[in-house]
Amino acid sequence: MLTKEQVLEIREYLEKAQNPIFFFDNDCDGLMSFLLLRRYIGRGKGVAIKSFPELDESYVRKIDELNGDSIFILDKPKVSKEFIESAKKRNIPLIWIDHHDVEVFFENDGYVKYYNPVLVNKTNEPTSFIAYKITGNKEDSWLALVGCVADNYLPDFYKDFEKKYPELVKRDVSSAFDLLYGSEIGKIVMTFSFALKDRTSNVVSMINFLFKAASPYDILKEDDRNFKILKRYQQVNIVYQKLLDKARRISRISRKVVFFQYGGELSLSADLSNELSYRFPGKVIIVAYIKGNIANVSIRGNMDVRKITLEAISQIPGATGGGHKYATGAKFSVSDLQKLKEIFEKSV
Repeated sequence: MLTKEQVLEIREYLEKAQNPIFFFDNDCDGLMSFLLLRRYIGRGKGVAIKSFPELDESYVRKIDELNGDSIFILDKPKVSKEFIESAKKRNIPLIWIDHHDVEVFFENDGYVKYYNPVLVNKTNEPTSFIAYKITGNKEDSWLALVGCVADNYLPDFYKDFEKKYPELVKRDVSSAFDLLYGSEIGKIVMTFSFALKDRTSNVVSMINFLFKAASPYDILKEDDRNFKILKRYQQVNIVYQKLLDKARRISRISRKVVFFQYGGELSLSADLSNELSYRFPGKVIIVAYIKGNIANVSIRGNMDVRKITLEAISQIPGATGGGHKYATGAKFSVSDLQKLKEIFEKSV
């Protein structure tokens, strides 16, 4: 976790900001991090980052469009030099909060205020956990728990949440994924994950709704406010369950490395790889989403898959990626998929 001094520093930056722009990773941890900070100060605009693996220069235009007076980057392991230089030229404070392990941390000339628990005490609590500790708003613990569970992290406030909402969790959990795949709070995680894959206008509507949502029941109990969110969950879940069934059949007959690839309009590789790693804990999971000539790959395992991923990336021209010790992602040409598979099979 960050130090108390760092938490106070970030809190001070938030309170000073009159029109902050929050650039957040396009997943549950990123979304919840943004919501926690935005609800804390009651102002600011959010931009979901869909570029992988870095926040690139294509988002510079958002700084001018939204006329922000400060920038907060949440749950993103890499930011392009062009983006940082553009913000610097506009003389806008840039606060970057992340929790990913990275091989080389960016060269900071003092302009960027960079916060990462990996640099403090080698821990990597989700960004939503950090955001919750910054705000200290117990009424928002459900949002923080959603972000943490999505990143397979069971936070220290879970027991308090369990006492408050016993019907939304399960007893005697050993991991956050026990909640993700066996409780109502897990359904909320998947609901948000699937809803983030909707068109931009619907995602914006969902975020505006979540600015004021008072409890997890505002998500679970269908009404006029959350109808589109739950409808999207149902639509995507049909596709997800079909892909999961196919992937589970392959997983059962695979030895140490499970390889599953698919195409279509929806990128569900992170969701699929997470669940497969939970259902088949002794295996390394590789799920590749194919779109055109590009493969977006999610990798999970109970060994250091990050090390193998980085080794593979170094051998594949144009490949990018990274992540955590047990959960990584990569992006490269479809023609190199077999090479990635071979590297993992040899290493495992």
